[in-house]
Amino acid sequence: MALSNFLEDCLIYRDDDVLVIHKPVGILTINGKDIFDSVLTRLQQLEPRTLLIHRLDRDTSGLLVFALNKAAQSHISKQFQVRSTEKMYHALVEGQLEQDGQVDIPVCYDPSRPPLHIVDATHSKPALTHFKVLEQLELEGQPVTRVELIPVTGRSHQLRVHMQYLGHPIVGDTLYATTQGQTLMPRLCLHATTLSFIHPVTGKTVKFVCPSPF
Repeated sequence: MALSNFLEDCLIYRDDDVLVIHKPVGILTINGKDIFDSVLTRLQQLEPRTLLIHRLDRDTSGLLVFALNKAAQSHISKQFQVRSTEKMYHALVEGQLEQDGQVDIPVCYDPSRPPLHIVDATHSKPALTHFKVLEQLELEGQPVTRVELIPVTGRSHQLRVHMQYLGHPIVGDTLYATTQGQTLMPRLCLHATTLSFIHPVTGKTVKFVCPSPF
């Protein structure tokens, strides 16, 4: 995607305070240790006022909000910190997940196997995910389930690790899926479909929806 078309192609909403985009799969939200191309750097080249608020993993697509001034950045960042924003994801997971539920177990970084994360019941910071079954289907003859995921907390790799913990890793996940599950789709089937927060100026709740591409 050419830089000149990036904002035009990805833009969901824009005003004087916030910028909401559809993040493509395969690009970092911010620069990595050795990677100097990201959503933030591309946006800043096109709109220098762009400021980071939250992130999505490189291989996750979907809704991201950025601020266009410090006041908006602080206001919305605090909403994420106190968990007053609403985030919803859609995913395809391996196997037939039969019922709705939640996963309530901490997730932490595994220093022995970077960049993997693991569940660790002794870890001090909680991680909570609600999940809802949407559809049972097949990919290449293999059973998969479309699910709605709502992360109450926002730990790194939380949704991916929690679904693996359930025994239903996300299809296309090169870190946590089974060998077979990695081959069913050419991408991680995790997409941020819905995002709502209180607008920093109007004080009204705004909600954005970006349908899943898979």
